[in-house]
Amino acid sequence: MEGQKIIQAVTDLFTGADERDWQKVRSVMADNVLLDYQSMTGIEPGMQTPEQIIDAWASFLPGFDKTDHQLSEFRVRLHGHEADVHYVGKADHFLDGELWTISGSYETKLEKQDGTWLIVYLKLDYDKQTGNTGLPMRAKQKLAAQQ
Repeated sequence: MEGQKIIQAVTDLFTGADERDWQKVRSVMADNVLLDYQSMTGIEPGMQTPEQIIDAWASFLPGFDKTDHQLSEFRVRLHGHEADVHYVGKADHFLDGELWTISGSYETKLEKQDGTWLIVYLKLDYDKQTGNTGLPMRAKQKLAAQQ
Protein backbone atom coordinates (compact mmCIF):
# COMPACT_ATOMS: atom_id res chain seq x y z
CA MET A 1 0.00 0.00 0.00
CA GLU A 2 2.69 2.55 0.97
CA GLY A 3 4.81 1.45 -1.99
CA GLN A 4 1.95 2.26 -4.37
CA LYS A 5 1.47 5.70 -2.78
CA ILE A 6 5.18 6.40 -3.19
CA ILE A 7 5.21 5.30 -6.84
CA GLN A 8 2.10 7.42 -7.46
CA ALA A 9 3.82 10.51 -6.03
CA VAL A 10 6.81 9.98 -8.33
CA THR A 11 4.55 9.31 -11.31
CA ASP A 12 2.50 12.44 -10.56
CA LEU A 13 5.66 14.56 -10.72
CA PHE A 14 6.33 13.52 -14.30
CA THR A 15 2.73 13.30 -15.55
CA GLY A 16 2.15 16.73 -14.05
CA ALA A 17 5.09 18.05 -16.06
CA ASP A 18 3.75 16.41 -19.25
CA GLU A 19 0.28 17.86 -18.59
CA ARG A 20 1.77 21.27 -17.62
CA ASP A 21 -0.24 20.87 -14.43
CA TRP A 22 2.14 22.75 -12.15
CA GLN A 23 -0.15 22.38 -9.13
CA LYS A 24 0.07 18.60 -9.52
CA VAL A 25 3.86 18.87 -9.70
CA ARG A 26 3.90 21.10 -6.61
CA SER A 27 1.65 18.73 -4.66
CA VAL A 28 4.24 15.93 -4.58
CA MET A 29 7.26 18.01 -3.55
CA ALA A 30 8.42 18.98 -0.08
CA ASP A 31 9.19 22.65 0.64
CA ASN A 32 12.82 22.02 -0.34
CA VAL A 33 14.10 19.49 -2.87
CA LEU A 34 17.71 18.56 -3.53
CA LEU A 35 17.77 18.50 -7.34
CA ASP A 36 20.67 16.69 -9.01
CA TYR A 37 20.75 16.65 -12.81
CA GLN A 38 24.55 17.11 -12.80
CA SER A 39 25.17 13.95 -14.86
CA MET A 40 23.32 15.60 -17.76
CA THR A 41 23.75 19.35 -17.22
CA GLY A 42 27.08 19.60 -15.41
CA ILE A 43 25.42 21.94 -12.88
CA GLU A 44 26.15 21.19 -9.23
CA PRO A 45 23.25 19.69 -7.26
CA GLY A 46 21.41 22.22 -5.16
CA MET A 47 18.51 22.71 -2.80
CA GLN A 48 15.56 24.30 -4.58
CA THR A 49 12.00 25.16 -3.72
CA PRO A 50 9.21 23.57 -5.76
CA GLU A 51 8.51 27.03 -7.20
CA GLN A 52 12.09 27.30 -8.49
CA ILE A 53 11.88 23.86 -10.09
CA ILE A 54 8.47 24.60 -11.62
CA ASP A 55 9.67 27.99 -12.93
CA ALA A 56 12.59 26.27 -14.66
CA TRP A 57 10.42 23.53 -16.15
CA ALA A 58 7.65 25.98 -17.13
CA SER A 59 10.19 28.12 -19.02
CA PHE A 60 11.19 25.13 -21.13
CA LEU A 61 8.67 22.28 -21.42
CA PRO A 62 5.69 24.24 -22.81
CA GLY A 63 7.85 25.14 -25.82
CA PHE A 64 7.49 21.56 -27.00
CA ASP A 65 4.36 20.39 -28.77
CA LYS A 66 4.23 17.49 -26.33
CA THR A 67 6.41 15.65 -23.81
CA ASP A 68 6.00 12.07 -22.65
CA HIS A 69 7.84 10.72 -19.61
CA GLN A 70 7.84 6.93 -19.30
CA LEU A 71 8.88 5.38 -15.99
CA SER A 72 9.46 1.71 -15.25
CA GLU A 73 11.27 -0.83 -13.08
CA PHE A 74 10.39 0.82 -9.76
CA ARG A 75 12.25 -0.44 -6.69
CA VAL A 76 11.01 1.05 -3.42
CA ARG A 77 12.83 0.75 -0.08
CA LEU A 78 10.93 1.94 2.97
CA HIS A 79 12.63 3.21 6.11
CA GLY A 80 9.79 4.28 8.40
CA HIS A 81 8.72 7.75 7.24
CA GLU A 82 11.39 7.82 4.52
CA ALA A 83 11.60 5.99 1.21
CA ASP A 84 14.21 5.50 -1.51
CA VAL A 85 12.98 4.81 -5.02
CA HIS A 86 15.04 3.72 -8.00
CA TYR A 87 13.49 3.61 -11.46
CA VAL A 88 14.27 3.89 -15.15
CA GLY A 89 13.07 6.91 -17.08
CA LYS A 90 12.75 7.96 -20.68
CA ALA A 91 11.52 11.39 -21.75
CA ASP A 92 10.36 12.06 -25.30
CA HIS A 93 10.12 15.70 -26.35
CA PHE A 94 8.22 16.47 -29.57
CA LEU A 95 8.46 19.68 -31.61
CA ASP A 96 7.43 20.34 -35.22
CA GLY A 97 7.43 16.63 -36.09
CA GLU A 98 10.88 16.04 -34.60
CA LEU A 99 11.91 14.14 -31.48
CA TRP A 100 14.53 14.53 -28.74
CA THR A 101 14.77 11.75 -26.17
CA ILE A 102 16.64 11.56 -22.88
CA SER A 103 17.04 8.29 -21.01
CA GLY A 104 18.56 7.29 -17.72
CA SER A 105 17.67 6.15 -14.26
CA TYR A 106 16.52 8.08 -11.22
CA GLU A 107 17.16 8.00 -7.51
CA THR A 108 14.40 9.72 -5.60
CA LYS A 109 13.92 10.12 -1.87
CA LEU A 110 10.59 10.86 -0.26
CA GLU A 111 9.48 11.69 3.26
CA LYS A 112 6.05 11.14 4.72
CA GLN A 113 4.90 14.54 5.98
CA ASP A 114 1.45 14.91 7.54
CA GLY A 115 0.41 11.58 6.00
CA THR A 116 1.57 12.44 2.47
CA TRP A 117 4.67 11.16 0.66
CA LEU A 118 6.67 14.13 -0.66
CA ILE A 119 9.80 14.21 -2.82
CA VAL A 120 12.85 15.64 -1.04
CA TYR A 121 15.58 14.46 -3.45
CA LEU A 122 15.54 13.91 -7.21
CA LYS A 123 18.63 12.67 -9.03
CA LEU A 124 18.91 11.77 -12.69
CA ASP A 125 21.64 9.32 -13.64
CA TYR A 126 21.83 10.35 -17.29
CA ASP A 127 22.46 7.58 -19.82
CA LYS A 128 22.01 9.06 -23.30
CA GLN A 129 20.09 11.36 -25.57
CA THR A 130 18.95 10.66 -29.09
CA GLY A 131 17.18 12.53 -31.83
CA ASN A 132 17.47 16.23 -32.51
CA THR A 133 19.52 17.67 -29.65
CA GLY A 134 18.78 21.18 -30.95
CA LEU A 135 15.10 20.92 -29.97
CA PRO A 136 15.54 22.29 -26.41
CA MET A 137 16.89 25.59 -27.76
CA ARG A 138 14.10 25.74 -30.35
CA ALA A 139 11.52 25.11 -27.60
CA LYS A 140 12.91 28.00 -25.54
CA GLN A 141 12.90 30.27 -28.59
CA LYS A 142 9.30 29.29 -29.38
CA LEU A 143 8.22 30.19 -25.85
CA ALA A 144 10.11 33.50 -25.93
CA ALA A 145 8.43 34.44 -29.23
CA GLN A 146 5.00 33.84 -27.67
CA GLN A 147 5.62 36.32 -24.85
